[in-house]
Parts: sequence; structure tokens; C-alpha cells
Amino acid sequence: MTRTYEGSRPRARTKPNETLVSKSEIRYVGSPDIVIFGVVAVLVLFGIIMVGSASNAMAATRFGDPHRFVRQNIIWASIGFVGMWFLARFSYELIRPLALWAYITSAGLLVAVIVVGIGAGGATRWVSLPVIGQFQPSELARPALIFMLAYLIESFPNTTRTWKGIFALGIIVGFLAGLIALPGGLSVAIIVTAIGIAMIAVASPKFWQLVGIGAIGGAIVGGVLWFQYAFGDGWRGGRFGAWLDPWSDHLGRGFQTIQSLYAIASGGWFGLGLGGSHQSSFIPEPHNDIIFALVIEEFGFFGAFIILLLFGVLIWRGILVAMRAPDTFSSMSAFGIVFAIGIQAIINVAVVTNSIPNTGVNLPFISYGGTSLVVSMAMMGVLLNISRYSVYRKKPRDAT
Repeated sequence: MTRTYEGSRPRARTKPNETLVSKSEIRYVGSPDIVIFGVVAVLVLFGIIMVGSASNAMAATRFGDPHRFVRQNIIWASIGFVGMWFLARFSYELIRPLALWAYITSAGLLVAVIVVGIGAGGATRWVSLPVIGQFQPSELARPALIFMLAYLIESFPNTTRTWKGIFALGIIVGFLAGLIALPGGLSVAIIVTAIGIAMIAVASPKFWQLVGIGAIGGAIVGGVLWFQYAFGDGWRGGRFGAWLDPWSDHLGRGFQTIQSLYAIASGGWFGLGLGGSHQSSFIPEPHNDIIFALVIEEFGFFGAFIILLLFGVLIWRGILVAMRAPDTFSSMSAFGIVFAIGIQAIINVAVVTNSIPNTGVNLPFISYGGTSLVVSMAMMGVLLNISRYSVYRKKPRDAT
């Protein structure tokens, strides 16, 4: 395998990892992390299969075409693979000067959602764009925030050392999260906020204080939801009540949760087999947020364990990439990407198992959704790009 050594790697603007490199260590440009690529490819292909299995009956009934959703998903997955390959090939250094523009563009699209957005399921999250069609800007907000914070943390390394600087970064996070939350995207806003807090905490010596602030923030959100449930009958309060007792509104807000739990219960250890789901006929939009319940029903707890294991491997390899990255921007970008995918997967599984109130968060790479799939695969392309730059303890044998 041909490798280009020290001179061809991007030059770090700051040197946070310089202490890791001794005279006996060599940093070189090599191939992308094959494990990360393999895991993403398996998850995406499995997602295509599950979308087809989950949606065929509903698509046939509603549109007269049982393959409508799986065909669209294949198209989006193909675009995602092309984007992932493209971003894995070019240096991540090209992203650094675009970070501010990505943030501004994302904010502008979120404002467009507020003004002329398309609503569904109690939230307004989409806009219609020429050529692209229906698009969900909140998905673009994830990488935009990640790269913006990575750029600022690298450019102003002392920012995360003082509460004044942390507050300034918090405004940047809160502004984008607020634009997402205003038209009803509270769950996505919470995820974006969590990504921002996590990145700032990792870069700051005040790690545990920031973790505590995050925990307090989560408790406040939970308290607000409980208050809405106890003293009102709002959309989010109703969802909170359906989480506490789905059978109290078994034909309304608790219906999806109950059907999800039925699917999980009927899956057993090895499931009913691909296409053997009974609950897909009852679950509204079974190919979307609740698809993990059908994974358990058709492939059992063993199949669910394999999927969770793949996500665990992806997170593990991503953390290694972040730790070995050549500079602050690439390290923080890698961590932000891994955390974004990991927290979204955790929340989705928690919703499906009724561990937390129902939210509109899909399962990365597996749930149906063009914007989410393409953006998530694009972020994986950046992670694969960063993985090409590594620190090794000794000179490889084929070094020249």
C-alpha cells in the first residue's frame, strides 16, 4: 500500500497532539479506516432491506406501489455513498475555511423553515427547494455546528478555559438550537445542544462542571415536560403522559408506543424472519423513527444486538480517529461527528423501548429519510478523511 509521509499531511494550525509524536513516530497519509467504512456500508444496506420490509404493505395500500420507499431509499443511499467517497478523498483542510459559511447557510435555511416551512406530526421541519425537493435543514445544522465549533476551538484555544469564552460558544450553540426549536423541533434542538455541550466539554478543563450543567439542563427540560403534562394538554405534555402510561391513550398518542412494544415482545431471541412482521401493518410510518422495533420483531434480540454492536464499533473507531487526529480542528470535528451519530442512535433506541418519551428522532443509516441519510453518510466521509492521518509508534517497514 502506497503511503505518503510527513510532508504531505495537512499542516496543523495548532499543535494539541504534538506531544504524542516522538522521533520514533511517523504520521502519514494512508487509506481511510476500513472498519468504519465497512460498518457504515453494512448499516446502510441493512437499512435499505428493512425499509423495504417495513414499508411494502403500507406503500402498496397508500400509493399502489410496494417498492416506492425502498426505491427512493436506494437512490438516496447511492447519493450518500458518492458523497462519502468524495469527502473521504479530499483533505479535510478544505472544510476549515467553509465552517463559518456552513453555519450561516444552515441558520438561513432554519429561518426559512420558520417562515415557509412544511409541517407534519406536530412540528415544522421541512422546506421545499428547487431540484432537491423536500429538505430538512435541521439535519444540515449538525455538521454545520460541529465544524463551526471545531474551527473556533482551534482558532481561539483559550476560549474553553474561561466561563466567558464558554458562554460565547454557548450562544453560538443556543442560537442554532433555538432556530430548530421554534417551529416545533424540540427533540432535534436538544440533540444539537447536546453535541455542542459535549464538544465544548471535551475541549475544556472544566469538563465535569459542563457535564453538570448539561445534566441540569436535561432535568429542566424534563421538568417542563412534566409541567405541561400535569397542568395542560399540549402536544409535548401529551407525549410525556403517553410515555408514563401508553395505555391511557391507547388509540391516540400512546398507540405507536404500544405497537412498538408489541413488536419487541413478539420478536423473541431470533425473530419472525425478514418480512414476517405483524406490527408493520399497525405502526404508523413503520419505516421511519420506529423501525428498530421491527428489526427486533423480524430478527429478534440477537439481530438487535448485532446492530447495536455495529454502532458500538463505529463509535469506538471514531473515538480512536479523534484521539489520533493531527490537529485540533480535525480532532474536534471527528469527536463531534461520532457523538452526533451515537447520541441519535441511543435516543432512537430509547424511544422505541419506551425508555424516554416519544420524539421524532430516526435511527442513523437505517430509518427512511433522504436528508438524514445523505448528511449522516457525508459526515462519515469527513471522518474517513480524518482517519487517513494517524500517529504510529514506529516506522512502518515499507517506509521510504
